[in-house]
Amino acid sequence: MAAITAGLVKELRDKTGAGMMDCKSALTETDGDVEAAIDWLRKKGLAKAAKKAGRVAAEGLVAVESSGHYAAAVEVNAETDFVARNPDFQAFVREVAKVALNTDGSVEAVAAAKFPGEEISVADRLTALIATIGENMTLRRSVKLTVSKGVIATYVHGAVVEGQGRIGVLVALESEGDVEKLSTLGRQIAMHVAALNPLALDASGIPAETVAREKAILLEKHQGKPANVQDKIAESGMKSFFKENTLLDQAFVHDGSKSVSQVLKEAEGQVGGPIKLTGFVRYALGEGIEKEETDFAAEVAAAAGQS
Repeated sequence: MAAITAGLVKELRDKTGAGMMDCKSALTETDGDVEAAIDWLRKKGLAKAAKKAGRVAAEGLVAVESSGHYAAAVEVNAETDFVARNPDFQAFVREVAKVALNTDGSVEAVAAAKFPGEEISVADRLTALIATIGENMTLRRSVKLTVSKGVIATYVHGAVVEGQGRIGVLVALESEGDVEKLSTLGRQIAMHVAALNPLALDASGIPAETVAREKAILLEKHQGKPANVQDKIAESGMKSFFKENTLLDQAFVHDGSKSVSQVLKEAEGQVGGPIKLTGFVRYALGEGIEKEETDFAAEVAAAAGQS
């Protein structure tokens, strides 16, 4: 019998998109014959994933998971919103979010981690799910937040099932105060983040290129005015930009008369200690993915012409 080397398994995986263990089984069954192994996988329905890999996956679910001083958010994409209602897909996403809690939170670490209850990786389990459901899917992104003391609040908007929906938010609050009251406050801020989508925690977190672009736009609007006037306008405009786009300076969505930083300060008396908002994450399903625009009428007409 031919030796089933790691290189041979990798070659078959690259050609089919099937999981490592499936490729090894296929090669074992076909005595190391790659072409025969491809046919074996196709018959088992496990070689379909590779054909679907080029299709746009912008639907799916965002999930959050928390445990003590840790919380994670993941986004798993599929091609259609129907998959988000598939119990097998939901179960997979739930387990992936739990896996993220026990890694550094990076996509690479999550994908390589062992899938709970099975002897394969998360990446291989996803490949098997693609073959079963019949759509391209991707583990697009993953993140983990940690606090040494306090809470990480979570919120899911547009929930399909508990902890999974179209927008997922994590908010990290460092404090030695009352955990229950901190959790309530954190959830309110997480809802704020979901609604207003801040770019950063404060002005220092806004990328330099974004600041430069906004300032250039302000100056362009007031060309022809004296330089000192332009500078004052740009300074005032950037203050407004930071107020609208940084979490701590935004008007609190639950009480527009106060900023988020003011709300945090006022809550310290109720919580029983200083509160520091150390970070947040907001994942919106499919954001930044270019979706294919289809002309449904044209597709129907084309189909009719072929019949």
